[in-house]
Amino acid sequence: MGPDDAGAVVAATFREDYGRIVAALIRLTGDWDLAEECAQEAFAEALRNWPAHGVPDRPGAWLTTVARNRALDRLRRATTEKAKLQLVAARPEPAADEEPDPDEIPDDRLRLMFTCCHPALAIEARVALTLRTLAGLSTAEIARAFLVPEATMAKRLVRAKQKIAAARIPYRVPPPHLLPERVSGVLAVLYLLFNEGYAATGGADLARHELCAEAIRLTRALVALLPDGETEPAGLLALMLLQHARRRSRSDAAGDVIILADQDRTLWDRPQIDEAIALLERTLRRRRPGPYQVQAAIAACHSEALRAEDTDWPQIAALYGRLATLTPTPVVQLNRAVAVAMADGPEAGLRLVDELAASGRLGDYHLLPALRADLLRRLDRRPDAAAAYRQALALAGNDAERRYLSRRLAEMDSDAERSSEDE
Repeated sequence: MGPDDAGAVVAATFREDYGRIVAALIRLTGDWDLAEECAQEAFAEALRNWPAHGVPDRPGAWLTTVARNRALDRLRRATTEKAKLQLVAARPEPAADEEPDPDEIPDDRLRLMFTCCHPALAIEARVALTLRTLAGLSTAEIARAFLVPEATMAKRLVRAKQKIAAARIPYRVPPPHLLPERVSGVLAVLYLLFNEGYAATGGADLARHELCAEAIRLTRALVALLPDGETEPAGLLALMLLQHARRRSRSDAAGDVIILADQDRTLWDRPQIDEAIALLERTLRRRRPGPYQVQAAIAACHSEALRAEDTDWPQIAALYGRLATLTPTPVVQLNRAVAVAMADGPEAGLRLVDELAASGRLGDYHLLPALRADLLRRLDRRPDAAAAYRQALALAGNDAERRYLSRRLAEMDSDAERSSEDE
């Protein structure tokens, strides 16, 4: 196996197993930085070892063993960590036939999530720290997800780890009676994890399907864990399933973006859509709608339309109005502008977009000028549309989205040239 092949396997294994390895090392050592460093060293060792000796049958297990041994070696060499090593060594390994505790979640990653989402941490720190340690996102990727500078996010991550150590926040899933009050932070983590997969903040690919699948898997586990009275986790799961059901239709063979209106709906995963809608209907019958349930209802409106022209845009606009009262964020307002434009015409949508632009609240968000450009194009204001496409292109970080915006801009420039020739 050559270095390129080995690198591809290591990259794929990183996406699949990094979170598992870090979570297991944190449970083993109690040291967050050590866990991340040893996990990264294990992947570096794989890059050196696998080209010469081949990929092991169980790459994740190989990496976990290497990372665990590195961590224990580091602790042995550090005289100031002797007490910690003794504590780790004293922890009994569970017997192979030992029955798991039914009150515990049998997944280190969920234990990690609940620890990251401890109420002693600010909500932004909870989400960012979990995305960094569990999903292995870079600081830059997380910063783009939060729409903040990278340096700000780096400081936030450092402070969060320091807070966990100083406050002695336990690495565990909270007992059942404390779960409801801790759920919102975990849901925010899962939602951002899914969104990073659904629309990657950087790189060549439009989506990172493995992140979406991971978020769905963890959300399923959370729904199974929580009491039946908790409705928002089920709403989030329904939303993820509906969005992920369109994964095969969102880009072409070259990896270029296909917008919703142009997608081949026969490629949508109908069994997954049916599962999501059934879950959403059961959840809504409890009559305690929250933001995730409303977003799932919006996604269901799209999923139930067999043709783009059958979409119930007035209903979607009304649902976005309801969502704006529950979650009054500028991104929700931007999405509402899309629905209003489809229901009431591009002029109505453009007024809402211009209000948002004037507020400056989404100054670095490429989808605002991208939407403004599309509405201007539909209004046949081609020079203004071209300027907005250029602005969006300067802000977009994903290669697939940049190619889409570049094609749109080229269409505007071509139209301008034809108009000049006609004159």
